[in-house]
Amino acid sequence: MKKGEVRIIGGQWRGRKLHFPATPGLRPTPNRTRETLFNWLAPYLVGADCLDLFAGSGALGFEALSRHAKSVIFIEQSKLLVSYLKTQLKQLNAEDQAQVYQAQFPFKTIPLFKTNKPLFNIVFLDPPFQQNWLGLACAWLVKEQLLAPNCLIYIEAEASLTHLLLPENWEIQQFKTAGQVHYGLVKAKP
Repeated sequence: MKKGEVRIIGGQWRGRKLHFPATPGLRPTPNRTRETLFNWLAPYLVGADCLDLFAGSGALGFEALSRHAKSVIFIEQSKLLVSYLKTQLKQLNAEDQAQVYQAQFPFKTIPLFKTNKPLFNIVFLDPPFQQNWLGLACAWLVKEQLLAPNCLIYIEAEASLTHLLLPENWEIQQFKTAGQVHYGLVKAKP
C-alpha cells in the first residue's frame, strides 16, 4: 500500500515524520498552513483540550500534542486511519494524552464518548472537501454542547469562509487563502 508522510513542525516532536496510509481524498494540512495556524494558536495551546474532527493523518492533533496541548481526541471515519492513529500514539508514547474514535459523520455523541461529554478549548475542523459537511459539523458542535467558552475552531475549506454560514456568536478571528484552500480561526463566543 502506498504511504503518505507529514512532518511535525514544532514542539517536543519537531522534525518527526508521521507515516500514514495514502487513502483517496486524504489531504493533510500542508506544513506552511500548519505553521501559520499554530502561530495563531500559540497563546492558547498549552494545557488545551483539543478535538481533531475528521482527523485523517492526524497532523493537526499530533502537532497540538507536540506543542503541549493537554489532550486530543481524534475522530476519524476510516478504520484503516484509526488503526494508524493508534499506532502513532503508541510510538510517540502519548496514549495517555489522546483517544481515537472511529465514527461516520454525522456523529452520534452519546455512543462516541464513553464517559462524560468533554468540553474543548480548540477544535480542528477539516472535513473532506466536496461533501458539504462543514456547516453541518459546525452545527453539530454547537448542538452537542462540546465547546468551552471562547473555544477556538480552525476551519479549512475549499470554499471561502466568508460565505460560510457560521453559528450564532461565532466570529472569524484570522483568515487566509493558500491556492484554492481557505482557512481560518474562528472564536465561538458564549
